[in-house]
Amino acid sequence: MTPDAALIRYVTRLGDNSLILGQRMIELVAASPELEEELANANFALDYIGQARMLYTYAGEREGRGRGEDDFAFLRPEHEYRNLLLVEQPNGHFGDSTVRAVLFESFYVLLLDALTRCGDEGLAGIAARAVKEVRYHLKHSSQWLVRLGDGTEESHARTQQSLNDLWRYTGEMFASDDIDKIMRDEFDGPDLNVVAEQWRKAVAAIVSAATLELPEDGWMASGGKDGRHTEHFGFLLADLQYMQRTYPGATW
Repeated sequence: MTPDAALIRYVTRLGDNSLILGQRMIELVAASPELEEELANANFALDYIGQARMLYTYAGEREGRGRGEDDFAFLRPEHEYRNLLLVEQPNGHFGDSTVRAVLFESFYVLLLDALTRCGDEGLAGIAARAVKEVRYHLKHSSQWLVRLGDGTEESHARTQQSLNDLWRYTGEMFASDDIDKIMRDEFDGPDLNVVAEQWRKAVAAIVSAATLELPEDGWMASGGKDGRHTEHFGFLLADLQYMQRTYPGATW
């Protein structure tokens, strides 16, 4: 694989993470526990969709095949999406979605920060803009995790269970493949081993403040970065792509 091809796939993969998490968060509109959280969630979802648009547009420009953001978002089959399995997990209850946000955003803010110093100017610029948004997202989701974990006996137990259930999807974030290695070697991209160490310290601090316990590492789910998804992804994609598939080329 050439460095340029790896860069395009890497950027597209980042876009997939943002798009799919944004879609999951859009599903939560009108389901938040209070009005302020409702507005925050909607804005965070739009942030992720906006990041996906920037990343897909840049991937299309580098690719040079005439594909735009809508082509990447709506006109690919399931196996061409390379997002992490964590971000496609169902919303579940409020503790589930909060834990998912903390686990992913703790990773994503470190990844984006490293990408602001990468050797590709276009990607570095997108990362510099996105990291500001995600840093705020993480602050918000972390505060909620502390409120839930250090709240009532029930909220503590249910949030701990959410953490236990979702922990199995965290290993994939740091599983380096050929694309990650080319990005590191050719574009001075993130070293996932370093990111993993930083992430564990950051998550441990948040979990401790929430009076929760980090689960033990065990079997880790993987496959999203290779286009192999959980059973939940097909339903998500059907909702996401319905309008464009039903009315090809439709515009507002």
